[in-house]
Amino acid sequence: MKCYTDNQGRNPKRLFVSLMTGSFVALVAVFATMWWIARPGLLELNSWLPEVFGLCLLVLAGLMALGIFSMVAGIMGWPVPRFLHRQTYGLMNILFYVALGAGRLLHIPRRRIEGSFVAVSNQIIKNRHLKVTPDKLLVVTPHCLQLATCPHKITRDPNNCRRCGGCDIGALVTMAEEMGFHFFVVTGGTLARQTVMKIRPKAVVAIACERDLASGIQDVYPIPSVGVLNLRPNGPCYNTHVDLEEFRRAIEEILILPSKDEKH
Repeated sequence: MKCYTDNQGRNPKRLFVSLMTGSFVALVAVFATMWWIARPGLLELNSWLPEVFGLCLLVLAGLMALGIFSMVAGIMGWPVPRFLHRQTYGLMNILFYVALGAGRLLHIPRRRIEGSFVAVSNQIIKNRHLKVTPDKLLVVTPHCLQLATCPHKITRDPNNCRRCGGCDIGALVTMAEEMGFHFFVVTGGTLARQTVMKIRPKAVVAIACERDLASGIQDVYPIPSVGVLNLRPNGPCYNTHVDLEEFRRAIEEILILPSKDEKH
């Protein structure tokens, strides 16, 4: 699934993976240095303390290595034991902050890292072939998708949209009616979380910028969340758009849709 930004194309998944791998190597080096420095003092206290301390460091490094391996396996579509699915997703959310720290040291823009994180998360969910019925899918969009001059309030109730064609909200409302998923326009993270708690979906698809998608994926964990980056021809948070065809394909990859015979 493509992740769109404002004229920057697809976010490379390899950026997030590279930051994770580099951080792991650096962490192992730090752990080894810590153990070497602490070893003489620990030996004075007890002969087995260096081994215990070393084992603890190895366990921490092993957990991080497992998270990175499972993440790469999920991206590549390799088989991952089912019991690791939730743990992998959780570790990836934790490692996100490690990636931000590494990116800050390397002067990599935060938005690039957030976009790469969203792309990685999307690919993992796609390769798990997630399927839910329409009544268990929640779609949320930011209010900046609505035309700024529109007088009709659609927050909490998108059916107030008059479908004039001035923005993409009308097309999304129509799509929700046709396909049967829940659709809400939210003003921020708090309202989005309230909507998730109210609907209790099994999957979420969100349209937003890199920052909001990255934070939203973590907020709704362990519910799987697919992010579709918005288009910002007028700059951030003002009269934004979404590629409707790409969004439809993302929805159809998740939904269990009735056959034509069942519709009739």
